[in-house]
Amino acid sequence: MVGRMVGFISCFMCAVPFLIISIYNKNSREPINFWSGDTTLKVKVKNVSGYNQEMAALYKKCAVAFVITGIGFLIIPWIGVILLCFDCTIGIYIVYRNYKKILGRFS
Repeated sequence: MVGRMVGFISCFMCAVPFLIISIYNKNSREPINFWSGDTTLKVKVKNVSGYNQEMAALYKKCAVAFVITGIGFLIIPWIGVILLCFDCTIGIYIVYRNYKKILGRFS
């Protein structure tokens, strides 16, 4: 049971930063960065409010994915491990691809 709780808490702690970014930067005047800290977004993004709304939704989806993974750890630990591997490999690619689509729409 301890392993299940550690997995859940770890995944929950991964979800919290994504949720904080999505909540507090949704109405920001500056474009939300995508992990890299790209400082050229101010020049690239034309509609900052629309861009930030979509980026906030993307970060919320990341938070939800990690919460679901944590719940998977609580139910059956090997399901949590499989979901965590998915989140950290294919999931990152999917999020990056969605980021590029959002950036393309608002550039």
